[in-house]
Amino acid sequence: MAFLPEDFYVPTLVAGLRFQLRPISVHDVVRYFDAVMSSRDRLWDQFGAIWGWPPPDLTLEQNLVTLAWHQKEGELRRSFTYAVLTPDEARLLGCVYIFPPEKVGADTEVGFWVRADQEGNGLEKELEEFVREWLDTTWPFETVRLPGRDISWYEWQALPGVS
Repeated sequence: MAFLPEDFYVPTLVAGLRFQLRPISVHDVVRYFDAVMSSRDRLWDQFGAIWGWPPPDLTLEQNLVTLAWHQKEGELRRSFTYAVLTPDEARLLGCVYIFPPEKVGADTEVGFWVRADQEGNGLEKELEEFVREWLDTTWPFETVRLPGRDISWYEWQALPGVS
């Protein structure tokens, strides 16, 4: 089965109470780089052991290449990266990633993060609830997995890979 049905309309803008999500693009590079590097320790704690991300020497240029890749993958409907922005789009607050599964047992694997200066203000919980509802009501997936949240990264790594 394809990752998405041919006739599925990929959302281009959705909004929660304190944020909006839209597909990330190369035009977000400065805001994204600021969010990632100002939150590097927090992101490393969340993703570093698994993906080695974000490296301490990440450059703006490397980041631009990554965002271009995410943008193109979305255009090709192979994976989707959404910028989490303030309602006026002045600040990037985090990202949501919707990927084909790497491990058996799910239709998609989803990750997200919020910048370190939003820790403790309820945004991360609000975003998680929003994303779960959005995936359940809008996207065509039956089984969604959020590694690091629904299942530990250790348990996720032990699952067999998708062939």
